[in-house]
Amino acid sequence: MPVNTQAIGKQYEPTTYAVGREKIKEYARAVGETNPLHLDERAARAAGYADVVAPPMFAVVYSAPSVGPPIFDPEIEMNFALMVHGGQEFQWGALVLAGDEITTTASVKDISEADGRGYYVFESVSTNQRGEQVCRGTWTNIVRGV
Repeated sequence: MPVNTQAIGKQYEPTTYAVGREKIKEYARAVGETNPLHLDERAARAAGYADVVAPPMFAVVYSAPSVGPPIFDPEIEMNFALMVHGGQEFQWGALVLAGDEITTTASVKDISEADGRGYYVFESVSTNQRGEQVCRGTWTNIVRGV
């Protein structure tokens, strides 16, 4: 069955994530981060930040929930059982700090087919409470056997 490209450009309801100090620290410890800016609010404040700074890949924590609805959207007709992760790319902007509220909006960037596979590309745009873009993500999923 060929892929359905009609959903290209579709945008989904935004998700909002309240960034907690302990969540940043837990994430940093889980990935082996040792930079005190991510683990110690005193060190972060001494460096001029209001609170601990999220490591760059913390972007997955606040932006991934926005990509769930497109993956399961019946209009896209993605066969989740045959899906594999194809890749992620991020472009970072303003730093994310404990206390920030990050709002992320996802959209369907592209849907295509090649070599018997469907390629589903979603984009997420995350902004903080001040309207500054903190991250733009490109999420690629591949469905085998289309």
